[in-house]
Amino acid sequence: MSEYQYYEFQAIDRALTAKEMEELRRHSARARITPTCFTNHYEWGSFKGDEDAWMERYFDAFLYLANWGTRILQFRLPAEVLDPVKAGAYCFGEGASVRKKGGKTILRFVSEDDQGDDDPEGAGHLASLIGARDGLMKGDLRALYLGWLLMVQGEELDEGEVEPPVPPGLAGLSGALEGMASFLRIDPDLIAAAAAGSAPLQAPDLERKQVRAWIQGMPAEEKDRLLTDLLLKPDLGPIFTLQACVTRGNVPEAPPGLRGTRTVAELQALAQARGADRRRLEQEERSRKLRIREQEAAIAREAHLDRLKGQEHGLWGQVEALSATKVPRNYDRAVALLVDLRDMGFRSRAGDFASRLEAFRTRHAQQPSLTRRLDKAGL
Repeated sequence: MSEYQYYEFQAIDRALTAKEMEELRRHSARARITPTCFTNHYEWGSFKGDEDAWMERYFDAFLYLANWGTRILQFRLPAEVLDPVKAGAYCFGEGASVRKKGGKTILRFVSEDDQGDDDPEGAGHLASLIGARDGLMKGDLRALYLGWLLMVQGEELDEGEVEPPVPPGLAGLSGALEGMASFLRIDPDLIAAAAAGSAPLQAPDLERKQVRAWIQGMPAEEKDRLLTDLLLKPDLGPIFTLQACVTRGNVPEAPPGLRGTRTVAELQALAQARGADRRRLEQEERSRKLRIREQEAAIAREAHLDRLKGQEHGLWGQVEALSATKVPRNYDRAVALLVDLRDMGFRSRAGDFASRLEAFRTRHAQQPSLTRRLDKAGL
């Protein structure tokens, strides 16, 4: 199997300039480069750039996927929106980390799987995960907590370590957060265990008067700076930053009683118990569906035999005719009819099937292919 590596970068808060696009083109002649993205995949070669440096300079989101099992996701946000110290309470290991560069907070999530990806395909993944960054911009810290769970799953933490503050809404992840958890291969049972300590999410519902009150309460110097950035910077970053500042204060905090109360070992035990319960319920559901299928098949079989009632003589004739052709597929049809005749005999308690079958086998003893089929069918 050849190697497969997929790289995708997205510029969200501002578009790339023509000069920046030229700089990126120097690293790849075949990549797809637009004012908002850089996308390329490699099957024999390798990426010539520096993903971390590119995130620091050009882009707001990055996704990497390799068929040997490595998956990487990065998000870049303004530091005034996501405090790197606050993010560092959740992301401080190999699986999830945070760094600050040039007034930006950059999150990095890494998932490794020695089994690899049999049929990897990177296209389309990042677009479905951007919503997780949007949530962080608005103060939703669930993506950070998922990063902490990724470290728990990777056994990076001591069993006695206590969880960080639990954000609300873990029991009802958005599509983007579910996609993030799936991409990073975070155990759903571990997420469900953690969700038991998470308050319900209440989406902020901002009204015009709330926004006006917030703006009126801003320091004049800060207000002037934001308006200046909005007019002079060739991007939407200031708008997104301003929107995030308004809305993030309206995302409810987790109740104090749900903060940092469970250890890594307790969460792992809860996940194992939930996994066992889930597997038991799944097995019970499979058994229930199997019983239904068996009952339906039995009813259909009885209806089929009812339709054949009174046709025994003609069926024996068809069996002989099909067997005489010495064509394998006709042997299969003949054996199927013999099974019908046997079951019809069981229902009517007629005693001549066994003797007629024995005579049939004797007549066709020199047809080994037919004999093997009879044996396999238990005839």
